[in-house]
Amino acid sequence: MNTALGVLESAGPLLVWAIVLGFVFAECAFIVGLFLPGDSLLFAAGVVLAQHDHEHQAWWLSGTATVVAVAGNQLGYYIGAKAGHAIITRVGGRVLNQHNLDRARDFLDRRGFFAIVVARWIPWIRTLAPLVAGAAKMDARRFALATTVGGIAWVPTLVLLGYYAAGLLEDLPWLQTVAVVGSIAFFVGGTVWGIWRYRQEMRRPVDTVSVTE
Repeated sequence: MNTALGVLESAGPLLVWAIVLGFVFAECAFIVGLFLPGDSLLFAAGVVLAQHDHEHQAWWLSGTATVVAVAGNQLGYYIGAKAGHAIITRVGGRVLNQHNLDRARDFLDRRGFFAIVVARWIPWIRTLAPLVAGAAKMDARRFALATTVGGIAWVPTLVLLGYYAAGLLEDLPWLQTVAVVGSIAFFVGGTVWGIWRYRQEMRRPVDTVSVTE
């Protein structure tokens, strides 16, 4: 009985880990990440872990998710490098279009190392920057250092902010519950909306754009 109870109590945090690591990797490595609510996910994860009073897990998740985010960006860089100068966009796409790709390329050209660090905080650039950096042959070591610094600044900040912000509401249980439900609802809604937008985007005609023109 005690074992079963322990499994039930740990199911919530374990699910949080699985969702966070999977979504963070996808958002940092693949085009579909353009449509995923990464920032709200990390914050929501901290809020949920606070509900279970798992402070140590919040810190461990922050570290692990940072490593996963860096690995995801490294894969994105590799994909961009292997794809050459061309990155596929969509004709008339609202997100995956030449305008946004040009903005990401211009941001990277003007800011270089700093752009990769800051890109962690800009949702659509967070996904495009590694692809553009790889296709444009940015120095691999410089990119790795920049994306690591950015990951360290991004993931723990949002997870721990969610955890300790929720912890401040311990004296107001109803408000803490609202925070948990609201965070999860925002994440789920954002994910459903993002997947729908991604499917709509992928139905548009393909357009191949060079990132080095």
